[in-house]
Amino acid sequence: MKRKIKLSSSMTTTQFDNGYWYATELKDFAETIGIPSAGKLRKDELEKAIKIFLRTGRIENPARRDLSTSGVRDVERGLRLDLPVVLYTNDKQTKDFIEREAHRIAPGLKRKSGVRYRHNRWREDQLANGVKITYRDVVNEYVRLNQTAGAFAKIPHGRYINFMSDFLAAEQGTREQAIRAWKTLKDLDVPKDYRSWKKWRYSKFKPKQA
Repeated sequence: MKRKIKLSSSMTTTQFDNGYWYATELKDFAETIGIPSAGKLRKDELEKAIKIFLRTGRIENPARRDLSTSGVRDVERGLRLDLPVVLYTNDKQTKDFIEREAHRIAPGLKRKSGVRYRHNRWREDQLANGVKITYRDVVNEYVRLNQTAGAFAKIPHGRYINFMSDFLAAEQGTREQAIRAWKTLKDLDVPKDYRSWKKWRYSKFKPKQA
């Protein structure tokens, strides 16, 4: 059950999925096999590009967003609601601006878990599709996401987040217990989800039959 393999161009996509790889490992491997701009890709983008390579042998860059960081950043131009989004940066000043303007629209607004990830992907998708947006649009979407009723749909590649959510709901345990379980799961040669951890735990501690 223990993972003993390393990232390799000869591994299968199942072996890749059953492993747990840090962003630095993925970037180094992506650069080795020739994926362009590997150092600028998010972890989920690296995983997608590597799986395409392992499955087909093709080198593809899955990022639809502009990876260029050259030019004047929006924050340096002076953030305001009517400012077009051109070169967005996830720095503290930008986040504080969005929070401040959001609370003017919805006083007492509380940030919902998972909003920032979805907010960033929404912005990237708009720009990738050629939709011109301003920081007013960015703030309005941030408010909308935080006011969305119910839990968000699970993120396909957010294995840690999904595992923690499922573990805490099913086991009624503490966060510390969930983290320990996740650390165990990372080293197992199984899919990184709660069901696989539960199956492993049952097989490990299954009562012996008389």
